[in-house]
Amino acid sequence: MGGPRKSLVRFRERSELLDFLLEVVGVTSETLDLDRLLASVGQIIKRVIDCEFLAILLYSERQQALRIRYAIGHRPEIIEHLVVKLGEGITGAAAMLREPVLVGDVRSDPRYLKAVDSVRTELAVPMLARQKLVGVLDVQSTRLNAYTEYDRALLRLIASRVAFAVENARLYRRLERTNRTLSTFAEIAGELASILDLDTLLSRMSSLIRRVVQYDAFSIFLLDEERQILRHRFSIRHDQRVDIESLSLDQGITGAAARSREPVRVDDTQEDSRYIASHPGVRSEVAVPLVLRDRLIGVIDLESDNLAYFTDAHVRALSTLAPQIAAAIENARLYGEVAIRQKRIEGDVEAARKLMAALLPHSPPPMLGLEVAARLVPARVISGDLYDFFEHSENQTVITFGDVSGKGVAAALYGTLVGGLLRLLAPRRRAPGLLLHVLNEALIERRVEARYVALLALLWDPEKSEFRIANGGALPPIVVRDGAARTLHVTGVPLGLLGGREYEEIQFTAQPGDLMVLYSDGITDVSNERDEDYGRERLAELLPRLASLPASAVVEEVLADLARFGGSAVGDDQTLLVIRVL
Repeated sequence: MGGPRKSLVRFRERSELLDFLLEVVGVTSETLDLDRLLASVGQIIKRVIDCEFLAILLYSERQQALRIRYAIGHRPEIIEHLVVKLGEGITGAAAMLREPVLVGDVRSDPRYLKAVDSVRTELAVPMLARQKLVGVLDVQSTRLNAYTEYDRALLRLIASRVAFAVENARLYRRLERTNRTLSTFAEIAGELASILDLDTLLSRMSSLIRRVVQYDAFSIFLLDEERQILRHRFSIRHDQRVDIESLSLDQGITGAAARSREPVRVDDTQEDSRYIASHPGVRSEVAVPLVLRDRLIGVIDLESDNLAYFTDAHVRALSTLAPQIAAAIENARLYGEVAIRQKRIEGDVEAARKLMAALLPHSPPPMLGLEVAARLVPARVISGDLYDFFEHSENQTVITFGDVSGKGVAAALYGTLVGGLLRLLAPRRRAPGLLLHVLNEALIERRVEARYVALLALLWDPEKSEFRIANGGALPPIVVRDGAARTLHVTGVPLGLLGGREYEEIQFTAQPGDLMVLYSDGITDVSNERDEDYGRERLAELLPRLASLPASAVVEEVLADLARFGGSAVGDDQTLLVIRVL
């Protein structure tokens, strides 16, 4: 497979990685059906790692071998018959070493099991749960050195989150025939995974666990890693919310479970010196640690007024739920972090929106011989489109109209840079071609990767009734005269890409009644339900019918026609500037 790796994902911000991890945790927590789980995991891997062949192999302790349980690209006979012993092939090597194995050219590695002639690169990552081998995630590409250390780290991250889900799903399959309680486990896991508010999650958890284990008191403690204490987070006693003290890691039965990372069951609390009385009348207690990827999250603690109430079956049930509970709590914590970050970002974006609104002209200034109207409809809260007006002596005015590459915050910030430079440069340079040249050189000095601006510059001279126009990669203006629309052919390279560019000018002598329309590609690129673009032709057909209207009415009619064509959703910034010659 040639060309760019379209599915390759790079997480530029921590929030993006958190979002992805939330998705993985959600997918792996929402089902205990092994086939559905593996299919979802396979699709996640396929989306973020470019591969022609993908296999999820599960390990059988009885057979001491790996077999494919889900695959993409592999032949049916390979899926059905391939058995990989520990140490065999690259996959078996990863399983035996318990470490990822990346081979850039399988032809030079004697371990490679030649199942497909065209394969050149293979990456195998073991799935481990509590240091126990669950299976291997294996991706292959027909390109040499197709994968990097980033791919290895990303697949390892996925494997670490998938391993517990796969192991739990396999356990569910083994016990389903004999224990119908596991159907309740699936419901609990699914519901917990869907709750992202931590307080709501903990409250709901207390009622869901009661469907599996009856209790008189239920508490959840979460580990404060900085202070190394078990901070009390939620307690209920005989259906009433209660408050109890937080604990150090060396206190109580709860602390013992945290230190050992193993369930601790006490049949008679009065005979156990570790017991700390939190509620009167308690006779038995069980504490189960919540561990996620070898990291202690907290402890769930159940108490009963009956002696020796909790059984091995209760402990097994709670231990089975514990990874799901830990994942759900971590999920809610991460979501809380993301929500706080999102709130801050929204505040920043709102401030940027107000700034952008202040920088754009509230209305075009009066221009001798012209009636001008403009409107910007952003695709997001803020826009990368821009326009401005700069008055010179002798009633001459420079009009600029631009569209920054991309959209959203990054485009708006670059647009702010362009607007600031224009305010510095335009008042001292009337000639549109020279203005674009100087602005381009200024942007090259401040080059921003993958950012540029398409910009039109027009100089209006009312004494000559003439426009001088230069174009830096923008859509050329449409002019309506005597009931016919035509495009002014003026072209040039967008600004901010190449240095040393000169920009040609054309002269357009205006006549009374002429209508000139400047527009961004957010207008012409609007699509309808049949995937048809609005296009320049439709705009050119519409404008002659609007030629007698005021400039502001032309703007509103064009936008209304856009909404009728493609609906109210805005996929890209839409900007119109209409000039009528009086």
